[in-house]
Amino acid sequence: MKVELGIVGDLKKVTSMAMETLPEKNHLPWIETLGEWRSESIKRDINHMDPKGNLYAAHVIRDIWEHTHGDVILSTDVGQHQMWAAQYFERETPRTLITSGGLGTMGFGFPAAIGAKIGCPDRQVWAIVGDGGFQMTMTELGTAIEQKTNVVIAIINNGFLGMVRQWQEMFYEERYHMTPMHSPDFCTLADAYGIPSRRITRPEEVKDAIDFATGIDEGPILLEFVVQKEDMVYPMVAPGQALDKMVQRPMEASEEGEE
Repeated sequence: MKVELGIVGDLKKVTSMAMETLPEKNHLPWIETLGEWRSESIKRDINHMDPKGNLYAAHVIRDIWEHTHGDVILSTDVGQHQMWAAQYFERETPRTLITSGGLGTMGFGFPAAIGAKIGCPDRQVWAIVGDGGFQMTMTELGTAIEQKTNVVIAIINNGFLGMVRQWQEMFYEERYHMTPMHSPDFCTLADAYGIPSRRITRPEEVKDAIDFATGIDEGPILLEFVVQKEDMVYPMVAPGQALDKMVQRPMEASEEGEE
C-alpha cells in the first residue's frame, strides 16, 4: 500500500479531528438495507427454529451462554463447535475466548482451559470441545485431577469430525471417508478418573446439567452432549467462491411460504 499521507497520533483524537472535516451524510438507505439483511438472517438462525425434540449443538452453546450470563472464560477446539461458539456464545469482555483460530489445532481446547483456570483461578472456565479433538488430549484429565483444576468440559459429540464431514456432504457427494468417529464412553472414562459427569441427549436435560456442573467448585466436571449428527454450520463460503455467494441455512417451510 502506498501511503499518501502518514499520520502519527492517538487514534481516538486523530479520528475525532478527521470526522470534523467530513461533510454530514444521510446513511438511512444503507441502514435500512442492513436491517433487511438482519431480519432475513434471524429467520435463518437455528436458534429461532423448532428443534422438534432434537438436541442441536448451537442450542446447547446458547443455553450455556444464557445460564452462565456469558461470564466465563471459554476455550474451544477446532471445527463446527468452534464456529457455533463464536456465533452463539456472545462476548462482552476481551480475552475471554481462547481458541487456536485458523491454526486448526485439534485437542487445544481442554489443555487451554486448564491453563486459563490456573492463570485466573477466580474465573469460571469452560472448555467446549468436539468428540474428535477431545480424544487428542483427553489424557490431560489426569493433569486436571492432579491440579484440582475446576474446569467444565463440554463435549459436543456428533459422532463425526464434523467440519470435514460437512465439506464431504456439501462438496463431495456425501463420500464420508475417515470422518465417522469411534469414541469411548466419555462418562465411563471420567468415572475412571473420579470425575463427575453427565450425558445429555435431550433438550430438556441441558439446563439441569449446566446447574450440576456449575454447582461443583473443585476439580473438573465432564458433560457429554450427544447432538444431531449431521447438523451444519451456516453461513459458509464454498471453495473458490466470493463472500456474496455464501451458502445460508435453508429457512423452514413456513418461512419460505411467507416469502
